[in-house]
Amino acid sequence: MRKIAFLRSVRIQRADPYIQQAVRGLAADGIEAGLFHTSGTVGDEDFPGHRERLDRSVTPRELADAVAAWGADAAVSISLPCENALRDAAAKTFLDAAGIPTVMTPLAATMLLVDKWETKQLCKRAGLSVPEGFRVDSDLLAGRGLPVPGYRDALRAQAERIGYPLMSKPVWDSTSMGIRTLRSPADLDAYLDVHRAPVPERLAGAVSQPGSQAVSAVVEEVVEGDLCSVDIVGHPGSYQVLPLCWTGRAGAEPVFTFADLRWCGPREEADAAFADVARTLKVFCGSLGVHGSVNVDMVYTGGRFVILEINPRVGGATTLSCAASDTNTFTSLARMARGLPLPGGTAQRVGWAVEFLAGDGIPPAVVAELRRRVRVVTAHQLVIDGTSHGDIVVITLAQGEEERTVKALTELHEATGFPAADVTAKITSLLSR
Repeated sequence: MRKIAFLRSVRIQRADPYIQQAVRGLAADGIEAGLFHTSGTVGDEDFPGHRERLDRSVTPRELADAVAAWGADAAVSISLPCENALRDAAAKTFLDAAGIPTVMTPLAATMLLVDKWETKQLCKRAGLSVPEGFRVDSDLLAGRGLPVPGYRDALRAQAERIGYPLMSKPVWDSTSMGIRTLRSPADLDAYLDVHRAPVPERLAGAVSQPGSQAVSAVVEEVVEGDLCSVDIVGHPGSYQVLPLCWTGRAGAEPVFTFADLRWCGPREEADAAFADVARTLKVFCGSLGVHGSVNVDMVYTGGRFVILEINPRVGGATTLSCAASDTNTFTSLARMARGLPLPGGTAQRVGWAVEFLAGDGIPPAVVAELRRRVRVVTAHQLVIDGTSHGDIVVITLAQGEEERTVKALTELHEATGFPAADVTAKITSLLSR
């Protein structure tokens, strides 16, 4: 094997520093890595290999043709969010047919997992807990296709059966986009009215409220608790479950994915409760033929885990889980492309990893001082759909270093104002438990 292509749809900096480690590892074995990406700019420091920027509207066939023209012997999908994972799964069908095996969950399974309603049904059949809910079909509400006069009333009855508040989220979207809270029957009626508006009116911009676009959706009960996620990497017969990552609070109000402190660290009661769920998820992945990485979003509440989504791709907290367990998901995916064995079981956590947003443009001198005081995994700009959300920082520490780390960050804040007071307080509270 001489060349492995990586397929990417968002800025590669989000995979820092683990993608660079994986690429350098391949180079040491005489294998060239190539990045075929549709977003952001990439330099040698970001991806020390072949780089090819493709148009964001590239089709699966065009993507496969570009990879084949480069002469790849294998390919690996590291794209997100889910619509881009679907693109890569479709490209996989062309690449596999051309003799270029691609590490990506097969298209049929990917299409099930990117559909939140289908995922919910699969999870229920597997014995996993999910929020009670129902599906809203925008075509039926708008009278497109088969007329179903009682459909709206049927949805109202479903909502009354479950009880308010409810949460609506598009069947096909991810990264917490398009989520809307429905607190009463009046809210539900207003929400359903959006779906009934004539298509030209909607396209003309009559509906502009974020999250109110008339798309098919899942409406479900609000589950309050601690948001968490886990990555599972591998193929049927060999899956590795990475450590749990904690990403905020779940409740009636939708929140930005990166709004709160995100962390991976010891939480004995939850870790013990998750063991059975992890085993079930591995069986679930095997039954679908998952090949690569999946990211599972959950709520931990009342001692149990409720599954929100299972995304057929690397996750938004992959860096955290790698940092806390001293593993490298991108290296594992490259090993799969080479046909090499993977470790199974559960990746053991070796310490803490903590991630936080830090505002725009941390001065280089402050970053240097931060690196002098604590172990910094990465510090880079967070860009989602072309919008910057400031800089995002990941630090790591071993168990037993909590007090020293809190002291170092507190002194840095007092000297420079960084991290911000609220972030410093949250990290102090977390590490002092």
